[in-house]
Amino acid sequence: MSEPNNVLGTPLELCSSDPMTGWYRDGCCNTDPGDAGSHTICAVVTAEFLQHQASIGNNLGTPAPQFGFPGLKPGDRWCVTAANWLRAHMDGVAAPVVLASTHELATQIVPLEILKEHAVDVPADATALLDEPE
Repeated sequence: MSEPNNVLGTPLELCSSDPMTGWYRDGCCNTDPGDAGSHTICAVVTAEFLQHQASIGNNLGTPAPQFGFPGLKPGDRWCVTAANWLRAHMDGVAAPVVLASTHELATQIVPLEILKEHAVDVPADATALLDEPE
C-alpha cells in the first residue's frame, strides 16, 4: 500500500501530535472507508471556527477525558471533517488550512481552490499552488 498524499501531491505531513489528532490518532489526517466524516483537513482552529462548530453540534472546545480528548483552543491544529469545514467556509468562518497536512481525499468534498484560499502554509516550491504548472 502506498503512502497517502496531501492535496499538493506530495507525502502527507503531520498535522498535530499535541494535541494528538487524526482518525487513527496518529497525528496525520489519514482516512479509510470507515471514516464517514472524512477527517482529512488539517485546520488551525480559531475562536470563531470553534464557536461555529459548537453551534452545529460539533463541540471541539470542550474536553472529553473519557475519549482522551483535551478540548481545542485557538491555534491548535486538528484534523477536521471536510463537510464541517466546508460548512464553516460557507458561513464565513473557515479555519486556516495546512495544505501539506491535508489529505488528498479532502478534495472529494472541498474543491482545492477553496482550500488554497485558506492556506497558511506555502511549500518551498510554490508552483504546486498554481492552477496550471508553467
